Amino acid sequence: MDLSLKAFFCSSLLAIDMLYWREVKQTSIVFGSVLLMLFSLTQFSVVSVIAYLALAALSATISFRIYKSVLQAVQKTDEGHPFKSYLDVEISLSQEQIQKYTDCLQFYTNSIVKELRRLFLVQDLVDSLKFAVLMWLLTYVGALFNGLTLLIMAVVSMFSLPAVYDKYQAQIDQYLGLVRTNMNIIISINIPGYRMHL
Repeated sequence: MDLSLKAFFCSSLLAIDMLYWREVKQTSIVFGSVLLMLFSLTQFSVVSVIAYLALAALSATISFRIYKSVLQAVQKTDEGHPFKSYLDVEISLSQEQIQKYTDCLQFYTNSIVKELRRLFLVQDLVDSLKFAVLMWLLTYVGALFNGLTLLIMAVVSMFSLPAVYDKYQAQIDQYLGLVRTNMNIIISINIPGYRMHL
């Protein structure tokens, strides 16, 4: 298997494990950190949040380094730098990795630009009208919530809905089946000969 494909597969599995809370400790750390950062952004500017996070990390690492140095001096040991194993890890990106990420970014950017061009220049009238309705609905969503609130709601949903669905899948599928049936009945009454496939 290609190394980049293997890395993508492993990172996808890690993300799925986090969303389903299979590694509770790791997931709670990531979820809590992301939520704390997003809630901080509601109160402070991005620059302030980054500066405070950097100061907190530096305070922790400097304090730990001083503590270890004092402990080594008192116990007269020669353990060395406490972060030596982390300092020795090679973290530079190779030319191939940078090229892979650049190609991926270029592909997505080109796809988005082509789709927006198709929608705004009305290549397909129905698709452009659907897009217009979506943008009109988003004006109401934007009036109720700001982007940061929507991002917080998305993060909470990402970390809660898959786990809830995994736990109560039978009940949720049963209720979704009832909703589909009722929607088909309502639409078939209002639009004869139409069958909705959900």
